[in-house]
Amino acid sequence: MMIGALQGVRVIDAAAVIAAPFGAALMGDFGAEVIKVEMPGTGDSSRGMGPFYNGQSLRWPTFSRNKKAITLDLRKEEGKDLFLKLVAKSDVIFENFRTGTFDKWGLDYETLKKANPKIIVVHITGYGQTGPNAHLAGFGTPCTAFSGLTYITGYPDKPPVNPPISLADYLAGLYGAFAAMMCLYYRDVSNGPGQEADVSLYEGIIRMLEGHIADYHKSGAIRERRPSISGNASPSGTFKSGDGKWVVLVCSTDRTFEYFAKAIGRGDLLEDPRFNTNQARVQNNSLTEQIVIDWMSKHDYKEIKEICDRAGVPANLVYSMADIFEDPHYKARENLVEVMHPTLGSLKIPCVVPKLSATPGEIKWVGPEMGAYNQEVYQGLLGLTPAELEKLIAKGVI
Repeated sequence: MMIGALQGVRVIDAAAVIAAPFGAALMGDFGAEVIKVEMPGTGDSSRGMGPFYNGQSLRWPTFSRNKKAITLDLRKEEGKDLFLKLVAKSDVIFENFRTGTFDKWGLDYETLKKANPKIIVVHITGYGQTGPNAHLAGFGTPCTAFSGLTYITGYPDKPPVNPPISLADYLAGLYGAFAAMMCLYYRDVSNGPGQEADVSLYEGIIRMLEGHIADYHKSGAIRERRPSISGNASPSGTFKSGDGKWVVLVCSTDRTFEYFAKAIGRGDLLEDPRFNTNQARVQNNSLTEQIVIDWMSKHDYKEIKEICDRAGVPANLVYSMADIFEDPHYKARENLVEVMHPTLGSLKIPCVVPKLSATPGEIKWVGPEMGAYNQEVYQGLLGLTPAELEKLIAKGVI
């Protein structure tokens, strides 16, 4: 039997939608026992998120893979008592309700610590647990705009563009899992106490805008929209090949540009003060990009790829999902894993990331039906009798 890196760690996923459940899922991929808590009757709203196939969400199988789904109404006193019994036997809680909701339900951190002094709680909200926006509803798209990313995304003569995926949520989930791992290390290796982690949707993005922040602070420069890495490297962008394919090419260092110039027969550029340093190329970006445009327009994508690969210049076709499914590298890395779903049948989902040599992650099962693990958790873990379980079901507690 495969032993996961996080075997022995129990995680409560008391969250909904994307961010916090994604963080819990990452831990589940590597062996943590993840118990997914859902509201009786309605469940996690992710169950109703598209795309759909035959009326079923195609995201849910991945959202909640490797999780044990139970139902529990935390708003009811008996539900809260059961939750605290579960907390006493767990290591980490992920929650992403609006700031103050857990407190309102009588599940504030002090109460959780009484049930388990070593418990770690990862809060993921739109704007964090503090500050004037703390109690506002926080969703990924508005929080991405708040982070400054939307402002710099797109073309200068068009409206700002939102990311086409829930980027802020997924980044916050990554930071949430990272936070949980740091807290576990501090608790178990350094013999520290349990603690809370405060993760917001917008901060995961603004952490990556360090260049823009420093530039504005020192020079007052506001980076505007560009369809490439803004003002950091040149050439850097999306260009059209002679056969009509879109190709991304980036020369982030002077050495890479040297490789490129020589590969296209333009070694003379290396002696030209307009192009012989990255700073100069950024200042003369339109001239630099025109050189790339002219060269690519004379070659089809296959030729461009062969020349760039041979020279050590990063370039690639802008892949569609069809390209991804056919690419030999994706196949060799097993990036798309085929699993069996009880009603959808064969289904391809993303692989476990990252790849570990001694304790690789594993997809044991896809997102389960609502309450599928009620009996295992409530009777097997918490010791309830069948009669007690039936009584709780009748009351709508589970």
